Amino acid sequence: LGCEDSREDVATAVAGWSGQALEDALAEAQMCTGLVRRRQEWQAHPQAEAVAQLPLFEIIKIGDSDPEPLGPGDRPLSNIRVLDLTRVIAGPVGGRTLAEYGAEVMRIGGPHLPTIPPLVIDTGHGKRSAALDLRTADDLAQLHRLIQQSDIFLQSYRPGALAGRGLSPEALAQRRPGLIYVTLSAYSHHGPWRRRRGFDSLVQSVSGIVDEESAGGPPQHLPAQALDYLSGYLLALGAMVALARRARSGGSYLVRVSLAQTGHWLHHLGRITGDWHDQVLPDMSFDSVQDLLGTSETPFGTLRYLAPVVQLSETPARWDHPAVPLGWHEPVFPE
Repeated sequence: LGCEDSREDVATAVAGWSGQALEDALAEAQMCTGLVRRRQEWQAHPQAEAVAQLPLFEIIKIGDSDPEPLGPGDRPLSNIRVLDLTRVIAGPVGGRTLAEYGAEVMRIGGPHLPTIPPLVIDTGHGKRSAALDLRTADDLAQLHRLIQQSDIFLQSYRPGALAGRGLSPEALAQRRPGLIYVTLSAYSHHGPWRRRRGFDSLVQSVSGIVDEESAGGPPQHLPAQALDYLSGYLLALGAMVALARRARSGGSYLVRVSLAQTGHWLHHLGRITGDWHDQVLPDMSFDSVQDLLGTSETPFGTLRYLAPVVQLSETPARWDHPAVPLGWHEPVFPE
């Protein structure tokens, strides 16, 4: 933009651009950006047309292998090992959900990458956490050793980013036949924006969700990062469906989820009509939600948190490991 690094100077510089030209220029520079569009504008966009042709998420068989029946255990995902190379919300929620049902999840993060500490805690329940710098040969080799021992490889880097380090779905399926490769993107793996970076708020902005929520007023997003959390649960669901297919028929599978596909599905759900928004909701005190909370002793101190909400009668959901700081464990699975 050719300006100083301040909010005022950036605003002045941006005012000299057309929205479309600025969006294109910033995307060309590999930055996260998005032009706020009306729903009709997004529906006419080539990327929206590509997303509209896709299912909610994709499960694709990418290799052959012998069936791997689920082993013994008292939980749905007992003995399943997961490598979680994700950050922020959607991907980490997917890994946390797999841990909730018994998987051994190891979060792998680069020690040089920025983090949001509250989200590290909130999405870290049930996981081990190790640090590997994939820019170094030794750490990349250690990751490959872990992959050989894993059932699920979960990642949320920009499409194509890991392929340059030999970590594409096809390459890993050859190294570890039977691997479930689960990947999250912003705008899907199809269409002209398939390699664009993005996150929940941007996808809501470009796809007309913000415009609809704003109702002519200041920009408003859906509450609670809805696309992130929904996509995270879909990552876990897709992984479990692929595991079931592997158990029955063998094979390596690629599971693809995107924030844009989730947003497209959400938009086509029904709308609540009438004066529901004028109704006064009952006040909820902290005491009234005690039965929904869990407690654990962690390196951060004593944590009170929302425990797993969905419970199964025979295999109750829980997290066996407390949240820990990034890099707390060695990058090895327990025996």
